[in-house]
Amino acid sequence: MNRINQKLQEDDKILSIYFSAGYPNLNDTVQIIQDLEKNGVDMIEIGLPFSDPLADGPTIQASSTQALHNGMNTQVLFDQLKDVRKSVSIPLIIMGYFNPMLQYGVEDFCKKCAEIGIDGLIIPDLPVDVYADEYKETFEKYGLINVLLITPQTSVERINFIDSVSNGFIYMVSSASVTGSQSGFGSTQEAYFKRISDMNLKSPQVIGFGINNKETFNQATQFAKGAIIGSAFIQDLTENGTAKIADYVKAIR
Repeated sequence: MNRINQKLQEDDKILSIYFSAGYPNLNDTVQIIQDLEKNGVDMIEIGLPFSDPLADGPTIQASSTQALHNGMNTQVLFDQLKDVRKSVSIPLIIMGYFNPMLQYGVEDFCKKCAEIGIDGLIIPDLPVDVYADEYKETFEKYGLINVLLITPQTSVERINFIDSVSNGFIYMVSSASVTGSQSGFGSTQEAYFKRISDMNLKSPQVIGFGINNKETFNQATQFAKGAIIGSAFIQDLTENGTAKIADYVKAIR
C-alpha cells in the first residue's frame, strides 16, 4: 500500500509540512526532511521550484526564486533524494507545476519518483479532466497518488468528480483565509470546512492555506483528516535557517 494511504488509515490527525527544495541553501533539502520526520511531522510536501509559480503566495514565491538561484532544478532534486529512503519512512510528496514535468517527460518523471520513493504529486495547474484522460494510468503504473485540489468555489459536481478520480486525499484549499493571521479561521471558512465534511466523500481531506500555528491547525483538523503548513514554516526557515525545526514543530503539536 502507498505510504500516503497507510498514513491516512491511522487514527491521528496528520500534520503535513511544505517547503521549497533547495531553500534556504541548495543542499538543505534532505536535512530538512530528516529533521521534520524526527520531530513528529506525518507527511512532507517538497516544493519543486518553478519560475512562474502562479498558485503560490509571496513567501513561497520568494523561497522558490532563491532556490532556483541556488541551482535547484528537477535533476538536482532527484539526485538529492536518491538515498532518502535509507533514512526517512514517512510519506513524501513532490509539489510542483506541470511544465517542468513535461520537460522532463511525464513517464520518466513518474518512473524516477517511484525509484527514489516519492509517494505522490501535487500539480496545481494540471486540470483533473486532463489528468484523468491522459496521465492517470501512468501515475498508477508507478504507484503514485496525484493529490487533487478543491476550493470554496469548486462546484458540488466537480468535487464529486475529483473524489471519484482521487486515490489518496483531497487537498482542500482554504483560499479565503488570511495568510499570517493569528486569529484563526472565520465563520465563512468553518462553514466551508463543515460543508465538505458533510458530503462524506470517499477521499479524506487535508486542509491547506492559512494554517500557521497550533490554533489554526486544531481548528482545521476539527473538520478534516489533517492540515498543511507551508508559508509559516518557510518564514521560520528564513529567520532561523534549519536550526530551530524541532522548536517549530513542537509549537504546532
